[in-house]
Amino acid sequence: MKAKSFLVTFLSLVLTTGVLYAIGHIFTIPFFMFHHEFTHDSNGFTLSSGSFVPLLIGLIVSFFAEKIYVYKYRQKMG
Repeated sequence: MKAKSFLVTFLSLVLTTGVLYAIGHIFTIPFFMFHHEFTHDSNGFTLSSGSFVPLLIGLIVSFFAEKIYVYKYRQKMG
């Protein structure tokens, strides 16, 4: 059960995050886009990244997906 529980959690995280990033890039929604920029020059470097909101939403969805899976598994096992 632990392997399936991990698989459900991991796949829900990857799918949710991937779909939200894809939606952000397709419809140009900055809130859901990931933009990475790295500049290195003689004065130093600049590093910026994009939105981590899809990742946070993916973590929340995966948490609930695991809880639902474990609940249904326990109901099925009696």
